[in-house]
Amino acid sequence: MLFTPEPLAPTLDSARRVLKQYYGYDQFRPMQGDIIESILGRQDTVVLMPTGGGKSVCFQVPAVVQEGVCVVVSPLIALMKDQVEALKANGIPAAYINSSVGLSEQQSITSDCYNGYLKLLYVSPEKLLSEGFLTFLQRLKLSMFAIDEAHCISSWGHDFRPEYTQLRVLREQFPQVPIIALTATADRLTQRDIQQQLRLNQPQVFLSSFDRPNINLIVRPGQNRVGGVLEFIERHPGEAGIIYCLSRKQCETVAGKLKEKGIRANHYHAGLTPNQRAKVQEDFLRDDLQVIVATIAFGMGIDKSNVRWVIHYNLPKNIEGYYQEIGRAGRDGAPATAVLFYSFGDVMSLRDMLSKDDPKLTQLNLTKLERMQQFAEAASCRRKILLNYFSETLPQDCGNCDICRNPPTTFDGTLLAQKALSAAVRGRERMSIGLLIDVLRGMRNQAVLSGGYDQIKTYGAGADLPYLDWYSYIHQMLNDGLMYIAYEEGYALKVTDLGREVLQGQRQVPMKQFKPAEKAPKGKKAPREATPVSATPEARLFEVLRALRKQLADEQNVPPYVIFTDTTLQEMAVEKPVTRTAMLAISGVGMKKFENYGEVFIKEILAHGGVPSPDDAEDSIDSDDTVGGRPRRREEKDKEGVNDTQQATFQLHRMGLSPEAIAERRNMALSTVQGHLFTAYTKGLDLRLQDFFTPDQFAEIQLGVDQLGGAPMLRDLFDHLREKYDYFTLRLASAYNKKLRGE
Repeated sequence: MLFTPEPLAPTLDSARRVLKQYYGYDQFRPMQGDIIESILGRQDTVVLMPTGGGKSVCFQVPAVVQEGVCVVVSPLIALMKDQVEALKANGIPAAYINSSVGLSEQQSITSDCYNGYLKLLYVSPEKLLSEGFLTFLQRLKLSMFAIDEAHCISSWGHDFRPEYTQLRVLREQFPQVPIIALTATADRLTQRDIQQQLRLNQPQVFLSSFDRPNINLIVRPGQNRVGGVLEFIERHPGEAGIIYCLSRKQCETVAGKLKEKGIRANHYHAGLTPNQRAKVQEDFLRDDLQVIVATIAFGMGIDKSNVRWVIHYNLPKNIEGYYQEIGRAGRDGAPATAVLFYSFGDVMSLRDMLSKDDPKLTQLNLTKLERMQQFAEAASCRRKILLNYFSETLPQDCGNCDICRNPPTTFDGTLLAQKALSAAVRGRERMSIGLLIDVLRGMRNQAVLSGGYDQIKTYGAGADLPYLDWYSYIHQMLNDGLMYIAYEEGYALKVTDLGREVLQGQRQVPMKQFKPAEKAPKGKKAPREATPVSATPEARLFEVLRALRKQLADEQNVPPYVIFTDTTLQEMAVEKPVTRTAMLAISGVGMKKFENYGEVFIKEILAHGGVPSPDDAEDSIDSDDTVGGRPRRREEKDKEGVNDTQQATFQLHRMGLSPEAIAERRNMALSTVQGHLFTAYTKGLDLRLQDFFTPDQFAEIQLGVDQLGGAPMLRDLFDHLREKYDYFTLRLASAYNKKLRGE
């Protein structure tokens, strides 16, 4: 059937209508709207956005709004299949052509393209560049080319694919068709290379934050890894997870041990046949497997939204790969965990492996491995290190990594940092790490003397410290964003703006004292994370809805998350929507999904606590909340001051989500969420106040009130405290103070 939505102009307003109608969301995530405006303006566009940040929406929505077909270049068959199934479930006609599609089906798809039946066509780079395919595209009206996983085009990137470099032909043969390049992992150099390789014409570049605050980052010693994995899975029953191993044999061994313990697990690596790999991945996507144990051959672009954890059984080769792999957890924005087992033996194995790869890239790969090693051995906030690697600064420690929860003892390393930074600057920022250390230690080797580095003022300024100490401290400086490595300039160290502040005495640098690595004591287990509470009514209803979703998915032969994501089910479990309007207000429920699944989910919710009012279909009630033996109506709850939507926000807060995470999950403004939480607190609900201010901060706020005298206006208090605390914190502290005084 011809795809004939209501006529839409290519504007942001029409894009918002498409977002609501087909995806079930009321507003775009941060930056999505700006990206879509750029695409609708027919401009080349580069999008760097973390996994789970919503990259696909950035080109899918404009594809629906605009005339013609959007051609999406994607590197993996599984990724194409996942995205096309999800689009179809939302009511958007899409298809893919790759080696798995037969000739008759290809002919049917090309016919649909000619006749305007399709809005998005996914192809592999090999298919795109095959004989006759570009000629076929010349006969179509094209809205854009979307190059997914665009970092594959750069030899500086971690997943370089030679066939991607031929995509420059798109600019030559389709000069008027805009090109959209999208990736989740690209450092400074790779970002620049993407633009050059694709011959982009003055592209608009959108660099979203790489921060994934919902992922809890943990590094553990590499001893007793199998025991550590089993212990972790035991604390996360039923949660889907991925374990990455270095070798095929290791994958099979670990998967076998999990199976022996009754865990639904299987292995995945390049040694399996294509059919075997497809079967394992399909079982995992459909929740028939809880755990998949894989080499890095698995998962690039995997679209499963409810992966709750990722374990690296071995050290990854580089930070880009590590970041992309942990990004497969928590794509839905809900809390997730990334565990890395680390030992120096992994470093040696990887060094040997990388040294046998392409000799041209050996130095690059070994340098990136060193950065990965330093991340594993870090003494400072791990999230800061990840973000610094991608040229992003986190103003404060994240609070959601093992280092932040158990910070190591540090000393004032400002003078050491200034010596290293000064030597780098005086050496015209041309020295590699090893050469800089030699200069600081006053070595007289050929590299030092031929460069004239023995003549600079800081030559020998660090002669009192051995090589390994300086090696550790310089890597700490790299991790803290004081310097970065310019790979394209002989791995020279460059000083950042933050580093210049340190050099000028404007910032102090805490450092961890260097100590050689030691083996963890035998039998000593890593600290246990808190086990999530799953006995609440909302959690029980979520499990019921998840089972219903699995049943429907099996009947329709699609992955469960294609029907609804975990976050959508969690919101249903909290809100208990039992009417059409209430269900359509749930994030992720669009018109097509309501038509297909709305009624069956409402019936399930009604069977587990949600009951509509007999007077008005929109006047719903909560069956577990009664007055005088009858259910209490919504308007009666409103009179008490906490309505259903405020209760929903409060429940997400009790689940451990920050206001920012709640706002993103519920597609609300942050100020709205803060208003809900403030009302909940003033009406007697128990907020975790320690999430918003410490005792010392509360004392500072009260001191400000006392200094101003009387009952100062919030604006006056905000100014008096030099804008240190936002209005929400000030209001909450004031309400807490009133409760303390019994007012």
